[in-house]
Amino acid sequence: MIRLARIGKKKKPIYRLVISEKARDMYGKALEIIGHYNPSDKKLEVNTDRIKHWLSQGAQASKTVNNLLIENKIISGKKLSITHISKKKQAKKAQEDKKAADKKAEEAKKIETVKEEKPAETVEKTA
Repeated sequence: MIRLARIGKKKKPIYRLVISEKARDMYGKALEIIGHYNPSDKKLEVNTDRIKHWLSQGAQASKTVNNLLIENKIISGKKLSITHISKKKQAKKAQEDKKAADKKAEEAKKIETVKEEKPAETVEKTA
């Protein structure tokens, strides 16, 4: 797995892009260090050949690393959503979305009934 391992001072983070097994501690011994990322100036320094090699070997990038690589045009694809929403909040949002969709459908139905009830006006010509 390709992940970020935090290094640097307190309140001054710098991250290493590390290749390690998923179950292993990313701050322990890594298989390979393939780059650095500084979030304060958004600077990403990576060895693109090694990243492509590891991805071809079946390594998976974490969501954050994947988005960084796409942003810097090292790989192509869609960015992944990283937000972590609890199941309780997901259910609440789904319920709100359903209510909003029902309300829109009801309004559309009202508009259609009003159009049907309105008689077509005819224009008479006077000679």
